[in-house]
Amino acid sequence: MDAPTLSPASTAPSPCAGTVDPALLAKYDGLRVPRYTSYPTAPHFTPAVDASVYGGWLEAMDLTRSGSLYLHVPFCHQMCWYCGCHTKIVARYAPIAEYLDHLRREIAMVADRIPGRLTVRHIHFGGGTPTMMAPADFESLIALLRERFDVATDAELAIEIDPRTLTAEMAAALGRSGVNRASLGVQDFDPTVQAAINRIQPRETTERTLEWLREAGIANVNLDLMYGLPHQSVESVARSARIALEMAPDRLSVFGYAHVPWMKTHQKKIDESVLADTLGRWEQFAAIADTLAEAGYRAIGLDHFARPGDELAVQQEEGRLGRNFQGYTTDDADALIGFGASSIGALPQGYIQNAVPFDQYATAIDEGRLPTGKGIALTDDDRLRRDLIMRLMCDLSVDAGAVAEAHGRDAGVFDADLAAMDDLVADGVAAIEGRRVSVPEAARPLMRIVAARFDTHLASGAGRHSRAV
Repeated sequence: MDAPTLSPASTAPSPCAGTVDPALLAKYDGLRVPRYTSYPTAPHFTPAVDASVYGGWLEAMDLTRSGSLYLHVPFCHQMCWYCGCHTKIVARYAPIAEYLDHLRREIAMVADRIPGRLTVRHIHFGGGTPTMMAPADFESLIALLRERFDVATDAELAIEIDPRTLTAEMAAALGRSGVNRASLGVQDFDPTVQAAINRIQPRETTERTLEWLREAGIANVNLDLMYGLPHQSVESVARSARIALEMAPDRLSVFGYAHVPWMKTHQKKIDESVLADTLGRWEQFAAIADTLAEAGYRAIGLDHFARPGDELAVQQEEGRLGRNFQGYTTDDADALIGFGASSIGALPQGYIQNAVPFDQYATAIDEGRLPTGKGIALTDDDRLRRDLIMRLMCDLSVDAGAVAEAHGRDAGVFDADLAAMDDLVADGVAAIEGRRVSVPEAARPLMRIVAARFDTHLASGAGRHSRAV
């Protein structure tokens, strides 16, 4: 495949231009801060939001607003040692078939509680490896969603794919079902790195998957890359980024590996001695970001990149970019309904997470109960701070006074938060002018630290978040 040709005028500035002080990185890397795919974040969810609360929220749904659906399929053929997801390794199809039976029953249960057919503009399948479903099972699941919800004709149907396990038959089924965006896990093209993370995926495997998808009419493709993995170097990650560019993706996500072996015991198989230090991680991210920027891709928020004409880039330019549990998104739905074990949904009243253990999820469905495990009801202050944090994470700049006034609050409600950010300003991590706070381009990877200063829940859950760099 040929590398994408973008006009020189569209070339984005490097999000990592300039020299970074290693002492500054070391100072802030010790912080544990959320990724802010929600606010409040998941560590603050409690059992107080149970099935009865969630059921009431569903019954009160405003059908004049649009919705989106997330379906979690928590199975893989093999464990990638870097993985931080809720997933289970299976060698037989029977557990998947049993799970899909429960998933269908949950869909029916939720749809029955909604007072009518909700209009849906986004459907996202995540995992795990959703494409482990048999093609016929996937097509029947899509048919059920179309039966129980009013899926818009121009809806985005997206799915996460492990190229190592996709078949030509499944790719064709995705196309027949209306899937129009695919996100391919790559992580790194270097064989040494792949061996160290237990994910052998030759370049040819990814290219074959892309060919099948495009033959099926799925033209919108995202690729996922990672930095901070064992044996990676500045040179190797830049090389992987250049290979990815040759595949002409519309978007790329660039995630930092979070080494938490005390939480994910399979990560103990990773040799810590070949992991980069804080400065090395920063330099790896910068190498990838610079490579993508030189090819004309726009930096989107914290860790995404997109072609200039892609809807992500357009919405960022227009100040309409959003962020949810799948990362940066064009999804602006008022209600996100999550299906499957551990999935998280967001309704106007608050957040809901299904039971994480498979047996608890299945038992609830078998007993005719919504499988809600925990959640949190939003306060007016939560909504106010969520909007501010969202705009900061999406735009790198936000007028705190304007956000306050949009919520009917005094423009100075955030003045104390802004006044307490002198250290960030002195370090060049934030800039404040009046009531506008901004993250300088060179400090883009540290934006979560700035966002965290507006988080009134953080103190009680900081230990459960990822490293800042």
